[in-house]
Amino acid sequence: MDKTDGRILIIPCPLQGHAAPFMKLSHQITKLGTNVTFLTTDLIRARLTESERWDHGTRVISIPDGPEFQSGCKDPKKLHESLERVMPGYLENLLKEANHQSSKMDDRICGVIVDAPLGWMMEIPKKMGIKVAVFWCSTPGCLALKFKIQELLQSKVIDTDGTPLKNVNIQVLPSLPAMATTDLVWYFPSDPNTQKSMYHVIKDIFHHMQNADWILCNWFHELNPAASNLLPNILSIGPLLANGQSAGSFCSEDSTCLSWLDKQPKSSVVYVAFGSTSRFSQQQLDELALGLELMGRPFLWVAWSGLKDGSSPAYTNEYTKRVADRGKIVDWAPQEAVLGHPSTACFVTHCGWSSFMESLSMGVPLLCWPYFGDQLYTRTCVCDAWRVGMWFKPDESGLVSRYEIKNRVEEVLCDGSVRENVLRLKEMARNSIKKGGSSLLNLEYVVKQMKC
Repeated sequence: MDKTDGRILIIPCPLQGHAAPFMKLSHQITKLGTNVTFLTTDLIRARLTESERWDHGTRVISIPDGPEFQSGCKDPKKLHESLERVMPGYLENLLKEANHQSSKMDDRICGVIVDAPLGWMMEIPKKMGIKVAVFWCSTPGCLALKFKIQELLQSKVIDTDGTPLKNVNIQVLPSLPAMATTDLVWYFPSDPNTQKSMYHVIKDIFHHMQNADWILCNWFHELNPAASNLLPNILSIGPLLANGQSAGSFCSEDSTCLSWLDKQPKSSVVYVAFGSTSRFSQQQLDELALGLELMGRPFLWVAWSGLKDGSSPAYTNEYTKRVADRGKIVDWAPQEAVLGHPSTACFVTHCGWSSFMESLSMGVPLLCWPYFGDQLYTRTCVCDAWRVGMWFKPDESGLVSRYEIKNRVEEVLCDGSVRENVLRLKEMARNSIKKGGSSLLNLEYVVKQMKC
């Protein structure tokens, strides 16, 4: 695609799991010859710009953080409301300045790609005649759930706050497993207030998405062809990969784990990472640590301080000494590079959608340990639809034991069908982003349409 004047404005939700795929999307767009302006908050910009692997076609700008973000608020509804207060005025001024006041054609905003949770912002560029795509960084099944909510309300499967009233299975897409009410994206029974807030935020997200010119999704068409039939403007553009460029990480990545992996046998290392949202009790962390020790295999564990409340580490010095001959523990890892390393055998994961797509793209089987949200249904699809992994089963007390961890690792590594399935899907994923592939063609089309 030839380089022409004009930029695409990209606006992610200021959370780790959203900034990362948006950063990767930025890289893909600049490869097509179009520059990107990446709009975020001051706090996130400071974290992102610590990286030195920026593409020169990407300009990062920011707005002030609202008080909710500065205070570390976890309530999705309050965070959503904070952005609604701060962002619209700034966005409108930015677009007016770029498109009407600037003398540089390169500063003109020719299209906007906005994160699905920020879909309410679409009316601002649309009233100025700018084409807008919304980016959906979750699963096909959870997108299909959008079309089922009214039916669930009418049949009293859920109440008006999203609380499940019946234990039923919901067929969201014909090619995917039925979604249990415990897999609903807002399901969070340990905190009813958070569950209620999440439900209403998600309903709002689905409502605003219908105003988009296109819905861009981080998967490839061949993974679930039926998802494209939900709406004519749904376009798959994944898997989104950094390929050595900035991966949008908020944390400093410990690259020493890559040289450690170089010293391990091929397909021997169990990689353990739970993203930025999962939280564990100390008892569960103890079982996890002992399970990794018990399995007797090399392991790389991302045990950052956020895994548990408080500042104490997730493991003891004594434990570190005991596993020093085969265990590497880091605060944060360059995940895409780890998954692509020939020594990595499997991935113990929280089932974040971006993590799943990275693992699939590298041909690495998964062991699923979801925490909340779309991770629950991703686990179901990983294990029952695509059959590229297995999940850990808690005991009666809700604890995943050290023995369950050891046994499940052995099981997934010895299962030839899981390995065969993940390698087959890896080839499909890789082909979709090559020249002429379904995902690359879709992205080229959207960028071209925005610049018309």
